[in-house]
Amino acid sequence: MKKITFTILLALLISGAGAFAQKSYSSGGHGHTLNLGLGVGGYYGYYNHVGHSLPVININYEFDVAKNFTLAPFVSIYSYRNDKDYYRETILPIGVKGTYYLDDAFRAGPAWDFYIAGSLGFALRHATWDDGHNGETYYQDVSPLILDFHLGAEYHISNSVGLFLDLSTGVSTLGLSFR
Repeated sequence: MKKITFTILLALLISGAGAFAQKSYSSGGHGHTLNLGLGVGGYYGYYNHVGHSLPVININYEFDVAKNFTLAPFVSIYSYRNDKDYYRETILPIGVKGTYYLDDAFRAGPAWDFYIAGSLGFALRHATWDDGHNGETYYQDVSPLILDFHLGAEYHISNSVGLFLDLSTGVSTLGLSFR
């Protein structure tokens, strides 16, 4: 049932962002871009019991909404396993990232993009305890709401491939973008 719910929610996010999308702007268009990132982090207390940040995989697809502004539905995944406590947790943040590009303000050349952004969404959380666990199966309840702020830069290696760094209050990533 959770897989069906996740699939439906992801489809709604992608189709909803597409409804807001407009034509790509010939000067400064940033949409129609697939971003794949690897990073570290953890949303709002989900990793506090671990004591350190966790590796994260993030994917989003940007659509132009206005000049220098895009929306991008995203999904991330990270997981933690503690063999000592027979515990495994997987967190799946899902939402939409709104990005404003500062290229005009910074007078960036065509090879560079600079931006500020905000993400809004929720996190699906799945925790399990293995059969060998005889203790408590309670975990601290954390709000599923995600609100992140981002600063980022992208260097265009070619017309179709870029390298980006996204520094965030939740998950910071380094990755590739494909137009």
